[in-house]
Amino acid sequence: MPSPAHFFTHLECAMTGERVEKDRAHNLSPEGWPLLARYDLEAMKDRADRDEIAARTRAGEPGFWRWRELLPVARDEDVVSLGEVDTPLVDCPQSAAAIGLSGPLLVKDEGRLPTGSFKARGLALAVAMAKSFGLTRLAMPTNGNAGAALSAYGSRAGMETYSFCPSDTPEVNVREIAAQGGRVFRVNGLIHECGALVAQLDKEAGWFNVSTLKEPYRIEGKKTMGIELAFQLGWTLPDAIFYPTGGGTGLIGMWKAFDEMEKLGWIGSERPKMFAVQAEGCAPIVKAYEAGERHAPAWENATTVAAGIRVPKAIGDFLILDAVRESGGAAIAVSDGQIEDARTLCGEKDGLLLCPEGAATLAAAQQARAEGRLERDARVVLFNCGTGLKYPLPDRSQSVDRHQKIDIFSILTR
Repeated sequence: MPSPAHFFTHLECAMTGERVEKDRAHNLSPEGWPLLARYDLEAMKDRADRDEIAARTRAGEPGFWRWRELLPVARDEDVVSLGEVDTPLVDCPQSAAAIGLSGPLLVKDEGRLPTGSFKARGLALAVAMAKSFGLTRLAMPTNGNAGAALSAYGSRAGMETYSFCPSDTPEVNVREIAAQGGRVFRVNGLIHECGALVAQLDKEAGWFNVSTLKEPYRIEGKKTMGIELAFQLGWTLPDAIFYPTGGGTGLIGMWKAFDEMEKLGWIGSERPKMFAVQAEGCAPIVKAYEAGERHAPAWENATTVAAGIRVPKAIGDFLILDAVRESGGAAIAVSDGQIEDARTLCGEKDGLLLCPEGAATLAAAQQARAEGRLERDARVVLFNCGTGLKYPLPDRSQSVDRHQKIDIFSILTR
């Protein structure tokens, strides 16, 4: 089967619009802002059929790799795959009723991807593009799941990878990174301080920095969530999307995907309200949103059970806030208590085990409904960014002495 047509033309500074050529590996733009990949959408509109692409099954290129025309990887040999799948939309009617919604409450369960989180999307693209440029050593800061994806895809591509994580990163994440061939270091600091360390060592260590939005291709992987969502909903979009927001790559990527798909004629002009969800203990985007600011100062003393959204400073803050405001959505902060309650609710009522970051989106949807930000019959999509099995679970087992006569009826009717 021939390779898909290639429409990636150049990179563009997200702040200034300055054009940057795609001929080599880049980090930030010359002005120090994130770079965005641009495509010849007019040519693609004439030459690529949406439904034929959606129906494509290419050997070794499952899941999000089917959308190659809207991805920057040109050569088949640079694709790095671990058997990706389309992540399911799981209807949670009991949770919906509990938070006051009558319309469908759909959870896009990204925990079904390789390495158990949505980080697989972005890192697969970052590694594939690094491979195309001949890079062999990559590094990044991580709260856990991104490092796992980097190590897995990096090993698959024959690269050395280095992950720097806060000292309190869950042990399962640290061990997962190492088990998949990556080198992992604990740092006495939060993720932005890990990022500073990676940047300081760039030249001495000779690695390429693939930190969130400090290279242009992780966002291209994350935008496939938006393409896949539209495909699964019959080329329509929901009324609202609740997205757990740390660095915000996925929210920015989906907003970019919606624009590209509209220009291609794949979807109409309707957009969902985009809700950026953060924890009360680390809510710089929420603070900036409420203050009417376009940039968010670093959050001091960040703390939350949802480690994946514990990002005190996001370089793409203005892109997150632009998408939220343009969509008519909001930035919402929820407490750790709300997160734990939402996790329990969805697990016990609908049988879906959310990660803490995913549970934050359910808590935020409940809060948005209570505040009148969400119509009762709205079609809502929550993003569960990783498998709940990676996180500590409450122990609710009951102990029984095997020598004791068991009154089964009394146990069952408690």
